[in-house]
Amino acid sequence: MSKENRDTKLREHLANERTYLAWIRTSVALMGLGFVIVKFALFLKEITLMMDNSSFAISERSSAVIGVVMVALGVVLTIFAFFQYKKVEKQINRQTYKSSSPVSTILTLAILIGGIILVIDLLTSISFN
Repeated sequence: MSKENRDTKLREHLANERTYLAWIRTSVALMGLGFVIVKFALFLKEITLMMDNSSFAISERSSAVIGVVMVALGVVLTIFAFFQYKKVEKQINRQTYKSSSPVSTILTLAILIGGIILVIDLLTSISFN
């Protein structure tokens, strides 16, 4: 294998690793956001108990569920990232790389839908009194 071919393959593997690390950062961010949402829901529950007001009960439950779903999505994304990394690594070694845009589209839609649900939940929990 010539030096130029080795350098090209090395660049491809390094790009694959950068992509993998970007997916990992995204999944950690989702898990962190989900954790914060759940903890905030617990905070709302404590405030509700102190104020003896049950009007926030539905909002805190749905926020907790959304937070747990975000953490789960982050975990699933981590698993996906690992398998995608290994798949691309094999494709680079075999020189048979093919884009997997349907998978990226599905993940993007899942995150988009999760964000929309979170926005709707936050808007319904705001009191305009």
